[in-house]
This record gives sequence, C-alpha cells and structure tokens, in this order.
Amino acid sequence: MFAPVARIEIVRLVIVIACKNEWSLYHLDVKLAFLNGPLEVLVFVSQPPSFEIAGKENKVYKLHKALYGLKQAL
Repeated sequence: MFAPVARIEIVRLVIVIACKNEWSLYHLDVKLAFLNGPLEVLVFVSQPPSFEIAGKENKVYKLHKALYGLKQAL
C-alpha cells in the first residue's frame, strides 16, 4: 500500500513561496472529507441502545448524511 504524504520541508517551502507572492492558501482536511457526506441510497438504522425513545423502540431512523464507517457498497 502506498500513501503519499507531504514532508514538512515541502509544506514550509510552499508557505514561504505563497507568502512571498501574496497568494491565498487554503487548507482541506482530506482524512475527514467524506465524513457526514450525502448518501446515494436510502439508509435506515435502528436506534442505538443508549438513545432509544421510550414507547418508540421499534422505530428506525432515516439517514440524510453518512455516518462514520458506513459502507455504501451494494
């Protein structure tokens, strides 16, 4: 498995060049880019044991956004 990562020296160099040329810098956290993303299919989940609503234990939740670790493969 190959995971490209930026060395700190390259990051510093890019920051210095951007500052010298008065460029705008933007940061994106790629690790969490797809966390809570929109769903492509209907997904229903049961109520977690510690968050059950009294009298409605048999009802389910419809998800509007993905949960962490949710597999969307069909």
